[in-house]
Amino acid sequence: MPFLDRLQRWADERPDGTAVVVAGKRLSWSELRNAAAALVPVTPAVTVLAERNSTDFAVAFAAAVAAGRRCAVLDPTWPRQLLDGITARIADAVPADGAGQGAGLGSELADGAPESPFLIGLTSGTTALPKAFTRSRRSWRLSFESSLEFFGLRGEDRTLAPGPLAASLNLYALAECLYAGSEFHTLEQFDVGDAHTAVSHDGITRLVLVPTMLRLLSERGLAGGVDASGLRSIICAGSKLDARTLEAARRWAPNATIFEYYGAAELSFVAGAGLRPGEAPASGGTGNGTGIGGPFPGVEIRILDDGGAPVPDGRDGNVCVRSGMVSDGYLWGDDGAALQCFDGWYTVGDRGYLSEGTLHLLGRRSDMIVTSGTNVYPHEVELALASVPGVAAAIAAGQPDDLRGQRVVAAVLPSHGGLTGTQLKAGVEDVLARSKRPLDYYALTELPLTDRGKPSRPLLLEWIARNDPRVRRLG
Repeated sequence: MPFLDRLQRWADERPDGTAVVVAGKRLSWSELRNAAAALVPVTPAVTVLAERNSTDFAVAFAAAVAAGRRCAVLDPTWPRQLLDGITARIADAVPADGAGQGAGLGSELADGAPESPFLIGLTSGTTALPKAFTRSRRSWRLSFESSLEFFGLRGEDRTLAPGPLAASLNLYALAECLYAGSEFHTLEQFDVGDAHTAVSHDGITRLVLVPTMLRLLSERGLAGGVDASGLRSIICAGSKLDARTLEAARRWAPNATIFEYYGAAELSFVAGAGLRPGEAPASGGTGNGTGIGGPFPGVEIRILDDGGAPVPDGRDGNVCVRSGMVSDGYLWGDDGAALQCFDGWYTVGDRGYLSEGTLHLLGRRSDMIVTSGTNVYPHEVELALASVPGVAAAIAAGQPDDLRGQRVVAAVLPSHGGLTGTQLKAGVEDVLARSKRPLDYYALTELPLTDRGKPSRPLLLEWIARNDPRVRRLG
């Protein structure tokens, strides 16, 4: 486990069938199996894989998890110093055997023991060196069974995940398709035109992507007359799907069920919901406010306070889960506050509440803004602004304020020129309570990002404080 036994099965049953396609380059099931099997004998006990999307990536990843081997997948666009630092930490934490290869681990393309660790994952925090955790083969096997049931992935589906395979969303989609015997497609790098070509000409039935990509594909697809009627399902993760993106996606892909879900690298799947074609969004469901849906198969959800006690429905606290998909813990970086356990219930510090079985996600406690005694989660503000016409992306933060403690400020990346503060204020009036509305609005020429490409609220505040030319106050 988790997927090499299935890869062997598909290679035996339909050797010439398509397994993986990257930018038009195809690997059949037998080609993938044979190339990975040839690589196994020279694959080390621990592989650090930092490659751009390619068919070679799929081969190397399959070989890197054979038998008792472990693999860490790093983003090749990260700074060299960061890549070298992570590689050195992995070597210290998980020493290879004396030969530096996989001797003693076997030379066959076969799954290892279910409870053995196979994947070294990295969190996406904002510190210089991310935390590293491990996953067992069993945890991913359970995740496959849960996601296949929830999303309804079929063997005849063709999945396009147009983002980098170094991102956990896309890496999982690749492995999930190998497990299910379903075609997996990706691009060398994300490009709207290339993605549209794949959707309209390659028989893609399933998209796996983040909401920002979905908005680009949907809005430009509608404008350019790109046919997406063959899409049967769209799966979004990474951030909440806003109402504007949902509406554009439903018009562009009228026959697709649109799924969104919440999960965490250390927890795997937690909660989600699907909106079928023609179905009206349920209160608190996909496209509505902070609601993310009900628990995944095999997952239990509780909201607990900081002492581990349950809180009533409608009151926020720590989002805690119990499932067999939770990671094994950290190789390094465990500060006791990241992955916490309350008597078998695990949390990564995300805050939320339950209402009639639906999980509402508010964000991390560490990001919370306290203004005049009111708790404001930036995620709520950003979600509201993302639905305003003309906004491509939004980021909110708490700026120090002598009177209020903190004041809510927000910055947007316009999708076109001419966006005003008045438009933004009007756009959130019916969505956000007065106490949660930003007091100041800014326009950005680019998003403030960490060195690993994640939006950075501290950097936004720094830009505002020093009057950086990349941020301009809106009247």
